[in-house]
Amino acid sequence: MQQLLSHNLSKVILSAFFSLVLVLIIQEPFFNVSQNYVLFLLFFSVALWLTEAVPAYVVSLFIIAYLVFTLGNPFLNPEPVKIDAYVNTFSSSGIWLIMGGFFIASAMTKTGLDKILFSFAIRLSGVEPNRILTGIMLITMCMSMFMSNTATTAMILASVMPLLLALGKENGLTKALLIGVPVASTIGGMATVIGSPPNIITASLLQKAGDPIGFVEWLKYGVPVVAVLFVVSVWTIRKYFIRTAIVIPDGVFDFRKDSVEVNPFHRMAVICIIIVTILFWLTSSIHHIPVATVCAIPLVLFPALGIMDAKDIKSISWDTLFLVAGGLALGLALEDTQLLNHYAKELLSLNMSPLVLIVFFCYLTMIVSNVMSNTAASSIMIPLGMSIMPGAEREAAIVIALSASVALLFPVSSPSNAIVYSTGMLEQKDYKIMGLVLGLLGPCVALAVVLLLR
Repeated sequence: MQQLLSHNLSKVILSAFFSLVLVLIIQEPFFNVSQNYVLFLLFFSVALWLTEAVPAYVVSLFIIAYLVFTLGNPFLNPEPVKIDAYVNTFSSSGIWLIMGGFFIASAMTKTGLDKILFSFAIRLSGVEPNRILTGIMLITMCMSMFMSNTATTAMILASVMPLLLALGKENGLTKALLIGVPVASTIGGMATVIGSPPNIITASLLQKAGDPIGFVEWLKYGVPVVAVLFVVSVWTIRKYFIRTAIVIPDGVFDFRKDSVEVNPFHRMAVICIIIVTILFWLTSSIHHIPVATVCAIPLVLFPALGIMDAKDIKSISWDTLFLVAGGLALGLALEDTQLLNHYAKELLSLNMSPLVLIVFFCYLTMIVSNVMSNTAASSIMIPLGMSIMPGAEREAAIVIALSASVALLFPVSSPSNAIVYSTGMLEQKDYKIMGLVLGLLGPCVALAVVLLLR
């Protein structure tokens, strides 16, 4: 134990040292103290996530504490700033959305609906491991085209948990499904204009620019990208995680009876509440109730009807919420200090062709989205990308939005990643293979499709 602690401490010290060196190398003379603090925090946080020197959620808690004590402290910062927003990430819409997903997943488990949904998926795919993976990912992808990726991940995860628990965390199919579900939900969200926040941001910006894009028009770009990335993802996950024969224990697929007695009223109530919640998610463009606000429906009704009790609420993976809150705080700090704006505008002064610049912007957006909200990254990068592509603003906006969605390198990179990480069956290193594959391939595929269909 002492040796392990010493090893992790060495990782922390080395991460801090190299982060400080990077800051000294790339900082600008006119940077203020806040910008230098945040620049160091960015490098240090990424290093800690990569080296796994401390648990991921601890890094996120450190991010919030660091921002509070450096940016808002007049003794450490001659120009202190308000730090309320960094603490308030615990009450952000992303956190409430994840909470809603957790409540739905817990209610489905208590009423046996997770087994029913999984049974339906198995009937479609069969019981061979590769077919199970493909079937689950296909259902996940289709659902996430029309509803929140986060909620989709939580619902599908609840449905496959009986199989995951029977297989155990070391089984290749367990890891394949836990990686495949967030990958599929992310890919599915790229297909439609309502599928993910970057897509919605793009549609809004194009509307303001006088070039509106409709639901069907987006499908023209999104569906080919999704098809390519889905096939590549399924193939990669199969090859990387299901390399040996998988033995599935007997009785896993026996859904003829519940392991515990289920209250019929509770089961019907959960079905109705989930249907109403999904309908509100799908029709948010009509009633204009934010997706996160809709989560109040399961959050209030499940405990009120006795479907969930205090024990169920305590069992929610609160460390996952800490993980996401820290990532949101880091993204907000990068936005508030104008660091991303500065380096993005620096690119505009380079003598490069618009095509080279847009490729660079796509990969920069993907990289940035791995350590901050893809919503925030898109809000910054899409307008800048449109400004460097006069006459092709639509193509630039769509490609950058799709590039923001393929950021899945860390547990903190997306709420979907964080949810499956909360099971305790994955390590941070398990995300790297698909994070790299999608991160490197996604922008290229998106750019190729958009240029071909231009």
